[in-house]
Amino acid sequence: MSTIQTQRDALPTDRRQPCEVWTRVMGYHRPVSQFNLGKRSEHRERTPFAERAAAR
Repeated sequence: MSTIQTQRDALPTDRRQPCEVWTRVMGYHRPVSQFNLGKRSEHRERTPFAERAAAR
């Protein structure tokens, strides 16, 4: 179990603070909480981009 997992479980729910997630959309940053239902669904389906080193 990681340290983060242990810390999260140790903190009571009433003491936890929600985290606001922002993402870049069409050239500007915007909080995901302001997205409509369709855009939120699209955001959940996205896969993170992982760039690999170029082959030499």
